[in-house]
Amino acid sequence: METFIQHARGLMARIADRGDEQETYGRLAAGQSPLALFITCSDSRVVPSLITGARPGELFELRTAGNAVPVYREDMTACAEAATIEYAMRVLGVADIVVCGHSHCGAVGAKARGEDLTGAPAVRDWLAQQLSDQLPKDEEPTVAAAVQHHVREQLDRLRGYPCVQERLDAGEVNLHGWFYEVHTGLVAAHHPATDLFLPL
Repeated sequence: METFIQHARGLMARIADRGDEQETYGRLAAGQSPLALFITCSDSRVVPSLITGARPGELFELRTAGNAVPVYREDMTACAEAATIEYAMRVLGVADIVVCGHSHCGAVGAKARGEDLTGAPAVRDWLAQQLSDQLPKDEEPTVAAAVQHHVREQLDRLRGYPCVQERLDAGEVNLHGWFYEVHTGLVAAHHPATDLFLPL
């Protein structure tokens, strides 16, 4: 934790020393206009700004266990995930949504392997509710096949949100499915025409 504290203290000093950084951070105070909604896992090995090279203010992030997007229902209970998606679409007007799954995903791996999560009931219940029972069995450490299947399902779930579908119909937003390999840094993108994930 001490490393994080020192970095936070140093950030202020670095901004104060550089005029261009002061201007950048000053603009952020006026509001946000991110380029994309980036939906990914809470996993500490997945760092959206490292993967994309995004600067502060460029990504609107939604992080959940297993980068799960709840199924939209008209009577659904208010939840942070739905609120974040709606805000990105109707208030911020982002032009792109990226769903980024990753290799070695504990959430998807646990679901795909049917692991006993009795000792973590909140995790067990989240995975039972939000991850599909249709995930392929995947005993590989990377769980690549299961994660890529899961990413496709999350893209389909997004299309079920009225705020997303209305902007898709208007040609105002694009959906992207990505798979990030934590052990290599490779990012592969889903190509709907072939249904394959190919390196960017």
